[in-house]
Amino acid sequence: MSETTTQILEPLIDERSKVESWRLHILIEAGYPLPLAERLAVSEADLHIACEMLASGCKPETAAEILL
Repeated sequence: MSETTTQILEPLIDERSKVESWRLHILIEAGYPLPLAERLAVSEADLHIACEMLASGCKPETAAEILL
């Protein structure tokens, strides 16, 4: 990999990890257990829908199965 490519990729990787960390925090606050929250945080699952599902009474395991 060239130096230019590395310089471009590093901020993208860092930004992605910040977003995933934020998503993890939100999912845990919503009531997901850590293992499910971790899987959802790194996925393409819609964060708002994931939180709304639990708020509506859906079990975390069921919500994760639907979303993943």
